[in-house]
Amino acid sequence: MIYTGPVFRPPFEADSLLIEVTSGCSHNACSFCTMYKGVQFRIAPMKQIEHDIQEAGYYRSSAKRIFLTGADPFVLSAGKLKEIAEKINDAFPKVETIAMYASVKNIIGKTDDELKELRALKVNELNIGIESGMDEVLHHLNKGFTLEEARTQLKRLRMAGIDFSLNIILGAAGSEKWRENAIANAAILNELQPYLIFLATLHVDAGSPLFDELNSGKFTENTLGQNLREELEMLKRLELDNTVFFGLHTSNVIPVNGNLPKDKDALIDYLEKGLAKIPDRILNSKPNKGYEGRAIIE
Repeated sequence: MIYTGPVFRPPFEADSLLIEVTSGCSHNACSFCTMYKGVQFRIAPMKQIEHDIQEAGYYRSSAKRIFLTGADPFVLSAGKLKEIAEKINDAFPKVETIAMYASVKNIIGKTDDELKELRALKVNELNIGIESGMDEVLHHLNKGFTLEEARTQLKRLRMAGIDFSLNIILGAAGSEKWRENAIANAAILNELQPYLIFLATLHVDAGSPLFDELNSGKFTENTLGQNLREELEMLKRLELDNTVFFGLHTSNVIPVNGNLPKDKDALIDYLEKGLAKIPDRILNSKPNKGYEGRAIIE
């Protein structure tokens, strides 16, 4: 098996079989991120992909879930993704889901019929970083798409039967607009009804454009308390039919996880009680960040 450079996957893909089809990020320009800085975007040769599928199939032919690695493997053409999916289906007769990271931009070039064909080949549960429901925040983060483009393309996935999880970043709008961001996030999530919400708190990588803005005072990050209040404000406004609320990222001060709407009241109660236990000096602070944004509270 070949893996190039840093390999990332969502925490809920911990038991998935990982197969590399791309390395690096086709966009690689988000203003807060340096995950793939210095890693040239590359599409793995089909010979390599075939070899890895065959090798993995020999040892784990009973695998039910495959995660294709790279920052956004869905950037591959529909034809190439179909070829890869067909080979996976042949090597793993029990496979149920072929998941991967994707960007809103990756969806645009695929027709509705192509999306349906991919779904028929078990491509499903794409993980997509929408980050915020505010257009100005998407522009500031340099995501490369507008909110309307996200709305349109994600609804196309839904029509094709492809489920998706959406990444939301607490604090992405800064301390002056944390409430607006919470309201906007809830609105777009209610509209799109993802199967999972992956919630993380903003942690700005050193060497990123947003890091420079933070140090110069051009961007003001949330306090710890504002992040928690933003999460609560969003959660209270969510009206979802059947969605996992995955708030276990290490950057979140109070980790929570549950299913909406069933666990909504319990999650709110847990966050409110946790918030009440934190001293004001900590709530009003902006702690230093450790690995993956973990708050270092002194």
